[in-house]
Amino acid sequence: MTATGRDAAPSLEHAPAPAPAPGSMLTTTAARGLAVLRIPLGFVFLWAFLDKTFGWGYATPSERAWINGGSPTKGFLSGVDVGPFPGFFTGIAGDAWADWLFMLGLLGIGVALILGIGMRIAAGAATAMLLLMWLAEFPPAQTTGAGEATHSTNPIVDYHIVYALGAIVAALTDAGRTWGLGRWWTGLPLVQHHRWLI
Repeated sequence: MTATGRDAAPSLEHAPAPAPAPGSMLTTTAARGLAVLRIPLGFVFLWAFLDKTFGWGYATPSERAWINGGSPTKGFLSGVDVGPFPGFFTGIAGDAWADWLFMLGLLGIGVALILGIGMRIAAGAATAMLLLMWLAEFPPAQTTGAGEATHSTNPIVDYHIVYALGAIVAALTDAGRTWGLGRWWTGLPLVQHHRWLI
């Protein structure tokens, strides 16, 4: 028996509309909200670079500025005495390669997030850097190697994790397209041929 009349497949004109693709419902307000997240997050990294380079007296005094011969990694890493890798961190404290890698990371991540370009690379680099910093501070530890209180406020989720997640969300939602150069950047032939540069 063949299907005819009411037994036939329903017409396409009466088929329900397909559900919107994930991410296609991002409103203008949400896109602006993500830009508001992206730009200050980038400034956190850029400010750290500038203060450590020039010693503006916030986290870095003038005499310990990078341009005055100070080491951006020595002060923090030489004092690491918690977590599973204190020997590794104190061992690289003040090494030129560690200083350069750290400072280039701060500058590159900061500029990329503020401008909204290279968001995937910036998010990956930010996540790697912040996870290393989390391991160096090791929030799960309640006491240092000397038995002093670490004053850790949360054993798992601290600002390192929140900043990393912010960078990842900004990259996954193309947040650089709003109030940034993301649309122009993704249209460049080089980026079109090497999508990992998005």
